[in-house]
Amino acid sequence: MEHDERPWGKYFVLEDTPTHKVKRIEVKPGGRLSYQYHQKRSEVWTIVKGKAKITLDDVDTEYSAGAVIKIPLKAKHRIMNIGQDTLTFVEVQLGSYFGEDDIVRIEDDYNRN
Repeated sequence: MEHDERPWGKYFVLEDTPTHKVKRIEVKPGGRLSYQYHQKRSEVWTIVKGKAKITLDDVDTEYSAGAVIKIPLKAKHRIMNIGQDTLTFVEVQLGSYFGEDDIVRIEDDYNRN
């Protein structure tokens, strides 16, 4: 299984096809992903465990297990773990390209480009 460690936690690729990609993402308490958007894919996030604050086009909303959030193509987005335990969510990517180089970072706590 493809996986990677990041400063905020880790992810595991569950499925990778020409039409979609599915990841399980784990975010450490207090960790947050970069504020970003994608040129070639939309995403659907399902919170499986924990508490999240999601910023979608500059609007913050809190979610817990069972919530489903749609991230449209080119929408600015970020997720933060606001709980005491690991935040786990499943990300389904839909579009024409799913490479990590389709991440356009607007803001990043870890100074990545």
